[in-house]
Amino acid sequence: TLWQWGTITAMALVGVLEAAEAKFGAEGQPMVADAVSAIGIDVGKQILAGTELPEGMSEAEFFSFYATVINTIVYASLEDPKIDDEGKVSFDIIWCPHQDHYKAFDCRIQRYFVRGIIQAAQEHALGKGWQVKFDSTIPAGAKTCHFTLWNATDEEAAAWNQYSELLEAKALTRKRT
Repeated sequence: TLWQWGTITAMALVGVLEAAEAKFGAEGQPMVADAVSAIGIDVGKQILAGTELPEGMSEAEFFSFYATVINTIVYASLEDPKIDDEGKVSFDIIWCPHQDHYKAFDCRIQRYFVRGIIQAAQEHALGKGWQVKFDSTIPAGAKTCHFTLWNATDEEAAAWNQYSELLEAKALTRKRT
């Protein structure tokens, strides 16, 4: 029942974003995106409240654990995490509760949510330069959703916003089915 409720809620949010884009155009996108991102910030702050890196824990270990908490508790997804090196971690979502309902383009809702979760970690002073990248998604036909988190340069971190802007521009020109 909880899984179904979450799926209905997620699909409703996709519908709200599409309706805001249809009615308000470019002004509707930030209205929804900022609201979803604000929830991500709140969720991230709740997860991180009172958190300090244990002595000897690297930022990579922290971000791998933070991603696992988000993936398995917040998103109710099954994951396969990996610490690639001290400046990079990755994970595969091997099952997502939305994978049978989302179209590939719908995953942009998660971009807004994740933007807030990452911002919460940065505001908490944990890994100021860390960024996330969606490498592949199940709704786009991949076997898993693959994500990379790494200690990004300013230029690499800016790529997140650039890609979000590209998706937003595409949303305003595509036909809804």
